[in-house]
Amino acid sequence: MNTPHDKVALVVGAQGVIGRNLVEHLVELGDWEVIGLSRRGGESSARVRHLAVDLLDAENSRAKLAGETAITHVFYTAYQDRPTWAELVPPNVAMLTNLVNAVEPVASKLTHVSLMQGYKVYGAHLGPFKTPARESDAGHMPPEFNVDQQDFLELRARQGTWTWSAIRPSVVSGFALGNPMNLSMAIAVYASMCVELGLPLRFPGSPGAYNSLLEMTDAGLLAKATVWAATTPGSTNQAFNIGNGDLFRWSELWPKIAHFFELAVAPPLPMSLATVMADKEPLWNSMVDRHGLEPNAYAAVSSWPFADAVFSWDYDMFGDGSKARRHGFHEYVETEQMFLGLFADLRARRIIP
Repeated sequence: MNTPHDKVALVVGAQGVIGRNLVEHLVELGDWEVIGLSRRGGESSARVRHLAVDLLDAENSRAKLAGETAITHVFYTAYQDRPTWAELVPPNVAMLTNLVNAVEPVASKLTHVSLMQGYKVYGAHLGPFKTPARESDAGHMPPEFNVDQQDFLELRARQGTWTWSAIRPSVVSGFALGNPMNLSMAIAVYASMCVELGLPLRFPGSPGAYNSLLEMTDAGLLAKATVWAATTPGSTNQAFNIGNGDLFRWSELWPKIAHFFELAVAPPLPMSLATVMADKEPLWNSMVDRHGLEPNAYAAVSSWPFADAVFSWDYDMFGDGSKARRHGFHEYVETEQMFLGLFADLRARRIIP
């Protein structure tokens, strides 16, 4: 295809929290042509062209991407959920493999493939792990699709003419609807329902989680770090932890969240949000009508299983972000302001009251 830009980005998983913010950042930079790829596609504009591709289908992937000869950078943020860790491996490795197999033969100017990972590389999902986690830490017993994906990229990059990077954020927060891993949305909807029901805001997680030391990753900051790693000499062919730059405990942050929603705080009470919120769709629909909210389906704004997972971490969860700083990335976001800013944005968009 003809393009006036030397840099053409293919953002894979463009409708998710991470991909959506990455698309917006690339557009804001002004010197990129941006192609958004997702399973359901999107509405193209003068600034972003969207493609609907089923990456689990190798033939569909090759056919849909056959004409994308100008791609220079691939930013891979896609994810397929499955019930168990072992079941996550085949679909997530297959999607990345099918993507690279489709793009590499036609995109002669391919320069870099960026892989979005997370602290699962360090075993964070399995239980207490060494903190702060460092990029040089030893691996853990498989299965782990993040590791398999990186192994695949490293091998293919050695055989090709492009470089790779692996970006490892903590829990990512940003605006996106219909995403199964959106903690800020889950908190906002939970708090809004407490307002509606006249209840105080209780931390619903395990007792130990209320005082554990945690970090978050702002989706906007993550977008900047991802592009930085993909385009900065000396920062390719390696992994980087990317966090906001500060640490927090829910015991300190929870009362401030309650204050934003003008709620009283009651003592924590362990409960599964996936269970107690299962019957709340009628309540949500009545809130949409009564407050004149955007008509989003309850399923599009609820991320209860993910919130339960995060609120169950009764151990420290943070990485060492100094490697990225040593290589020249110095962006910082205050986590408290990140959450409050996201809640304000959700109100401004009429997603919550």
